[in-house]
Amino acid sequence: MPPKTTLKNSETALRKIGMALPEASEDFPWGHRALKVKGKAFVFMALEADVLSLSVKLPDSADFALMQSFASSTGYGLGKSGWVTATFAKQDKVPVALLGSWIKESYVAIAPKKLGALVKA
Repeated sequence: MPPKTTLKNSETALRKIGMALPEASEDFPWGHRALKVKGKAFVFMALEADVLSLSVKLPDSADFALMQSFASSTGYGLGKSGWVTATFAKQDKVPVALLGSWIKESYVAIAPKKLGALVKA
C-alpha cells in the first residue's frame, strides 16, 4: 500500500515544481508562500489549519480550471485577470501533476518572455 499523501507532502511537491523553474525565488508576504520570478509572483500558496490553497494565473486554462470542484476565481480582484485558486482539505486528494502544470502556465504568463520560453508545459 503506498504511503498516504498529506497536504504537507503535496505542498512540498508543488513548491519543488515551482522552485525548479528558471530564476524562481521564494518570499513570504502576509505570512504566505509566494513563488516569484524577477520579483513578480506566479504562485501564492498557504498551508494552514488543515487546508492547502494555491493561487496561479491561468491565461489559457482558467475556464477548464474553474470547472473543477476545488477551484474558484481568486479574490482581491485577481480573478478578473485570470487568477484561479485551488483549495484542499486534509481528506482531499491533491492532483499534484495537474497543479504542477498550472504552476508552469502561471510562470510562463508572469515571467519575461526569454525565461518563459525555457519552460515546457
